[in-house]
Amino acid sequence: MTTAALIVAAGRGQRAGGAVPKQWRELAGKRVADWTIEAFRAAPGIAHIVLVVAEADRAHWAGLDARHGLILTTGGADRAASVRAGLLALWGLGIDKLLIHDAARPCVRPETIASVIDALDDHQGAAPGLAVTDALWTGKDGFVTGIRDRDGLFAAQTPQGFRYEGIIAAHTAHDHDPAADDVAIARAAGMAVAILPGDPDNIKITRAQDFDRAERILGGHMNIRLGNGFDVHRFGPGDHVTLCGVAVPHDRGLKGHSDADVGMHAITDAIYGALAQGDIGRHFPPSDPQWKGAASDTFLRHAAGLAARAGYRIANLDCTLICESPRIGPHADSMRATLARIAGVAAGAVSVKATTSERLGFTGRGEGIAAMATATLVRA
Repeated sequence: MTTAALIVAAGRGQRAGGAVPKQWRELAGKRVADWTIEAFRAAPGIAHIVLVVAEADRAHWAGLDARHGLILTTGGADRAASVRAGLLALWGLGIDKLLIHDAARPCVRPETIASVIDALDDHQGAAPGLAVTDALWTGKDGFVTGIRDRDGLFAAQTPQGFRYEGIIAAHTAHDHDPAADDVAIARAAGMAVAILPGDPDNIKITRAQDFDRAERILGGHMNIRLGNGFDVHRFGPGDHVTLCGVAVPHDRGLKGHSDADVGMHAITDAIYGALAQGDIGRHFPPSDPQWKGAASDTFLRHAAGLAARAGYRIANLDCTLICESPRIGPHADSMRATLARIAGVAAGAVSVKATTSERLGFTGRGEGIAAMATATLVRA
């Protein structure tokens, strides 16, 4: 199924104060909307992101489509109208699942996004909510006038997810109550919406003091990610092996669907692992003939680009080649330089070393070469 995200960023946010709308204000070194966009760009499985903006904010969003591959569309007079504009911008793209999110919720975590996507396998709609635990009062003129039962009450959060065809039909039939959120519109159309566990940190920036809380939350998010990779290729006919992008003379070659660069494959998988983006086979299926004999720098460039688009820089790459032969030491510096160039990092951030398996196992018997790698990504 094809999944898209619709981020609403056309509001004025007057209660938050400031000279510009809250979604374009600075927060922990980036704008609020930038944090939100990055959260969805880093989420696995999201094919398209439409950002609904206000024409009056052009100075703030101009160029976002080119830099991030977003679909931009201008919103309407209220949230419901803006969502409809975003829904229409996705028309014809074959969308099955749609997540609608407020740009003013920059602290959304990957687990929350993933839970909504997964829930749409079994439900027409799904959204995170926090069970209300505090006592609820009604009040007037500064005095308590009554108490409300909190049982069964939830504080709504986003992203709110729906089957695309269902939510666009619901919005088309909506009587345009500007106070209705997407769950209310979906329910009015007869759609069942499942409540998923919410996240207390998935706050919506509404008042000026919310910026301080959001900055504390974002500062506490894990900004360093580690990934591991492991790969094996057996020997076959040939007069050289390609390891970490360098052709090393040898009396045999390595067998594989691509160029069988076992070192670069392990490093690439380590980066994908750090991003929770699967492995090479997910992005470049071996069943696809176009990748037969492909140079592995294609895979590494893709992984490095994916990390950059998700807001991470590669801090360190460490690869260990495991074999009895050929000798790796004389070529290690060339391998480091090649990997650094392909991944777009300094050579000092790349380590390549080798070890034997003391003539034990398949590498010890000279049947092939194995490689293990670790990648460290740091929030840019």
